[in-house]
Amino acid sequence: MPETDVDLLIAAAKRAGDIAKSHFGQNPEIWDKADNAGPVTAADLAVNAMLHDMLRAARPDYGWLSEENEDTAARLTTKRTFIIDPIDGTRAFIEGGKDWGHSIAVVEDGTPIAAAVAMPMRDQIFSAGLGTGAFCNDDPIRASAVTDATAATVLTAKPNLHPEYWKSGTPPAFKRTFRSSLAYRMALAACGRFDAMLTLRPTWEWDIAAGTLLVTEAGGTATDHTGAALRFNNAHPQTPSVLAGGAIHAPILAALA
Repeated sequence: MPETDVDLLIAAAKRAGDIAKSHFGQNPEIWDKADNAGPVTAADLAVNAMLHDMLRAARPDYGWLSEENEDTAARLTTKRTFIIDPIDGTRAFIEGGKDWGHSIAVVEDGTPIAAAVAMPMRDQIFSAGLGTGAFCNDDPIRASAVTDATAATVLTAKPNLHPEYWKSGTPPAFKRTFRSSLAYRMALAACGRFDAMLTLRPTWEWDIAAGTLLVTEAGGTATDHTGAALRFNNAHPQTPSVLAGGAIHAPILAALA
């Protein structure tokens, strides 16, 4: 069994990728969640079951929070908690795209301390440990040093550019692009391929816990739209928004209403 939490998460992410790829393109069974919470597939549930069995067997004293399990208050009493999205980007998975992955984190006292984000169709595993740096396939990664908005590219949905979100009524003059998976957006900001990512809607912890550690260990910053640090394993596991990236984080934060 892997000795460190990071090693454990990487091993789990690799297994998750193997399971998901065995379902990919095979017309897996799909259900719609209650309250318009989106689709779930047989692949999501198979990955979740494996992760639960593997991770809880390795760390039985850790709490558990997953998109695909009913939440309980038991996790609030544990020092460390797994926060899991078995497949982040399920719609992309269903549609046959590549931008879906697995987001796996360990949180201690509200702070992510170990993380893995796997993108199986891109042969990438991003990982990080608190104080030990961030990596993609074992190569160190760093967030972008770009500070000029006109030279920056930000991963964000078009509605986030609406005038009401910005002090001047218009966002900084960055270029906008998009990827389906929130975890992947954070990983791309962590490795400097894009300068930042931004979402101004309530966001579930399982989408961003792993990505938050990737960004901060890569030398970047991850906050909500007010500049408050992101905290995890909350009784209601959502954050109001996410702004994460390299040096462009500060100018974008200053421009937000």
